[in-house]
Amino acid sequence: MVLERQLGGDRQRFGPGDRAFLAALLHRVPRDVLRRLRLLVRPDTVLRWHRDLVARHHAARSRPKRSGRPRTVHSIRVLVLRLARENPTWGYRRVHGELLVLGIKVAASTVWEILRDAGIDPAPERRSSTWADFLRSQAEALLACDFFETVTPTGARLYVFAVIEPANRRIRILGATAHPSGAWVVQAAKNLVLDLEDTGCRARFLIRDRDGMFPELFDAILKVAGIEVVLSGVQVPRMNSIMERWVQTCRRELLDRTLIWNQRHLCNVLREFERFYNSHRPHQGIANARPLHPLPQVIVDPGQIVRLDIRRRERLGGILHEYEHAA
Repeated sequence: MVLERQLGGDRQRFGPGDRAFLAALLHRVPRDVLRRLRLLVRPDTVLRWHRDLVARHHAARSRPKRSGRPRTVHSIRVLVLRLARENPTWGYRRVHGELLVLGIKVAASTVWEILRDAGIDPAPERRSSTWADFLRSQAEALLACDFFETVTPTGARLYVFAVIEPANRRIRILGATAHPSGAWVVQAAKNLVLDLEDTGCRARFLIRDRDGMFPELFDAILKVAGIEVVLSGVQVPRMNSIMERWVQTCRRELLDRTLIWNQRHLCNVLREFERFYNSHRPHQGIANARPLHPLPQVIVDPGQIVRLDIRRRERLGGILHEYEHAA
């Protein structure tokens, strides 16, 4: 078989299987066959292979059986990954310390291996904070604004200016126009300041993009009111992600489902959508709460209710639906 594999070669090469086979059968090979084996290898070579085979066999039998360290409990692994995900600045030693505070005793090296196996760098600098995390932590002092446009069936472009409070998702639609001049934007800023004073909103920062529609007087009016304007980065939509998300919601739930005929029609539609968005629509980003109204008392045991009388209220001709208990 060796000769067949090496046909035409100058020297025959033996694989590990060949060596083991010849060495194991050395003491059973008849003399006439042994003489033929000399054509392939020397007897000393076969004896050396046999000695190596016996040595490896004895070494394997003398090696103590090790079952290894038992795998960490699944719930602990899940908890370690959760701590690392929710606290991006924690290293493996900080996570290990938190586990000890919770009464969970594991080695620091075990935490390191769990993070490494999950593809998470155990070092504290494994990742920086995202814009979503930053906006969530600073939401109480933030406002965000943006322009977006819609097109009428006649091809006219109308521009909408809106402001949102990231803390409670309350939206303020400040107006819509076909010609967003500097004077119009300045007046919208004045209306915003008056509205914030009436509702007792104490925002300190307003995030806006670098659109040329915003004149310098817009920032000056807000600065007098104690609100500092923060410009978003170039092509960094996540810096103003909550406002961008609302624009997407407005398009999907309203503008893409109706035809806007003119500016007056657009203002009426947006006013109705603003009331719906602030007073009824639940928001997943704030635990399905509503900006202007808290969630009602939870029905503990729905089975005790004989009949649920839920009424539907239609807005904008059935584009929006509100559901509530009958009086």
